[in-house]
Amino acid sequence: MRVLSTLHDSSAIMLTTRNHPQLDTVLYDGKCRFCRSQIAILRRLDLMGRFLFTSLHEASVAQDFPEVPYDDLMSQMFIVDRSGRARGGAEAVRYLSRKLPLLWPLAICLHIPGTLPLWQHLYAVIARNRMTIAGKYFEGSCDDGTCRLPK
Repeated sequence: MRVLSTLHDSSAIMLTTRNHPQLDTVLYDGKCRFCRSQIAILRRLDLMGRFLFTSLHEASVAQDFPEVPYDDLMSQMFIVDRSGRARGGAEAVRYLSRKLPLLWPLAICLHIPGTLPLWQHLYAVIARNRMTIAGKYFEGSCDDGTCRLPK
């Protein structure tokens, strides 16, 4: 079953995949300097090795998670948990804040009742401007248009 809405209206994106990965899997834009820097931080915070971090540009992503549309992957980070439930954007950040002990202080703020629309909006603004914030990961990595965000 797929429950999906666009990032443009700041709604949460959640869906269910057929594949149930052995580890919670973080799908991110590996050609984005900002995204890679955030993933590097998350790798350091993942002291227990609970997450697998995979660039959306790896062929395995399309094979393992065909239910997650490419344009949605380009719009925001996704986490597919071991039961196959995929969360995008602010929902993914909230999930990380519950699963990584060093982020538990952040979880308190992210889970204040009624604040999810604020976090979704903030996530959407950052996601739309991520290439402006930090640029491409390496020169020529986006010349083919793969880093262009959907309109």
